[in-house]
Amino acid sequence: MSNEQYDIVVRRARLRGGGDACHDVAVSDGRIAEVAASVEATGRQEIDAGGGLVTESFVNTHLHLCKVWTLGRMDELALRDYHGEGMGKAMAAIETAREVKRRLGLDDMIRAARRAAALAALHGNLHIRALADVDSIAGVEGVKALIAVREAFRGVVDIQVTAFPQDGIVKDPGTDRLMREAMALGADVVGGIPWIEYSDDESASHIAFCFDLAREFDKDVSMLLDDAGDASLRTLEMMALEAHRRGWHGRALAHHCRAMSEYPLPYFYRLVETLKRAGVAVVSDPHTGPLHARVKELMESGVLVSIGQDDISDAYYPFGRNNMLEVAFLASHLLWMTTRSEIDRLYDMVTVDAARSINIAGHRLAPGNAANLVVLDQPDELEALRFHAAPRHVISHGRVVDTRQMAAIARDDAH
Repeated sequence: MSNEQYDIVVRRARLRGGGDACHDVAVSDGRIAEVAASVEATGRQEIDAGGGLVTESFVNTHLHLCKVWTLGRMDELALRDYHGEGMGKAMAAIETAREVKRRLGLDDMIRAARRAAALAALHGNLHIRALADVDSIAGVEGVKALIAVREAFRGVVDIQVTAFPQDGIVKDPGTDRLMREAMALGADVVGGIPWIEYSDDESASHIAFCFDLAREFDKDVSMLLDDAGDASLRTLEMMALEAHRRGWHGRALAHHCRAMSEYPLPYFYRLVETLKRAGVAVVSDPHTGPLHARVKELMESGVLVSIGQDDISDAYYPFGRNNMLEVAFLASHLLWMTTRSEIDRLYDMVTVDAARSINIAGHRLAPGNAANLVVLDQPDELEALRFHAAPRHVISHGRVVDTRQMAAIARDDAH
């Protein structure tokens, strides 16, 4: 082989499941070209992994990107209600939190979302399903903001803009029209939150409208479901049945589903079979509320599960920096997933399984797939979660990310 054949060659990389053996990973034309014990050809850019773990980049399946860093603009009443005992005031928290949108302009949302996207790049989080509120207060300004950031970060961080009716559709008249406008503007995913409606009939109407819209624009669906400590909430089942009826298998993602923790086991396991039949995946964010979905039982039963950041310093969660290793570290404690095999599964839940959940094809470190990679300082998944540090190098679409530029954006947009 001649010299300079590849764009990038990563040397001395430990791979997942490869033990202490080191390999070289070659990248050309935005794709992984070769993985071998020793790649003979050189690269225009050579990276020495030094025995560190090299894997697929991280994926965040759930982030309210239009509301990042808004906590400082409001009091903490919504935060207290959402995290209160049993999450009994979760709906009240959402209604309180909506007021901050009256004080958010398009430029405010763009600046904050740019900062979050830059932090994602720094932490090797290169795919985000991002929710933008669509309602009678915000209109479609959040969607416009996230589309602008999506285009600005194209080729670095891939952002799936989700039109999200945070305050309901039936209970917030005019939102149906705004949702259609958001999709026409270029949103990538139809969002929903049917449990926020006042009755089961209205929840069903909410779900049906979202699937109608998804079919009209040929888009995936993401819905926040049963996000409170109330075992009577059953919109997850309603959504899964609708996905099955519509033939939307593998194209519907269920977020939160915290009421699942209160379900009787016979109903829960019947629900699991419905989710599998409909091909509905679940994303849990156990660090942002006192209840969470039955993650381990779902996975043991064959349901696809990921974990998401959910929030960054907003009405529901004061922390967050788009670092999916940090999210996995927190989940390890909250879900009691601490064995080696469980830690491996957590790593899947922020990489390959997360990618499958939002229909990113070919997100595996293998020849022919897109070169979206992280080069870590740590040698394995356990140590990666232990330190949850930013990667030494991040490769997005076959190019090394300019971390100085990303740090400058994150820093400058904070002021």
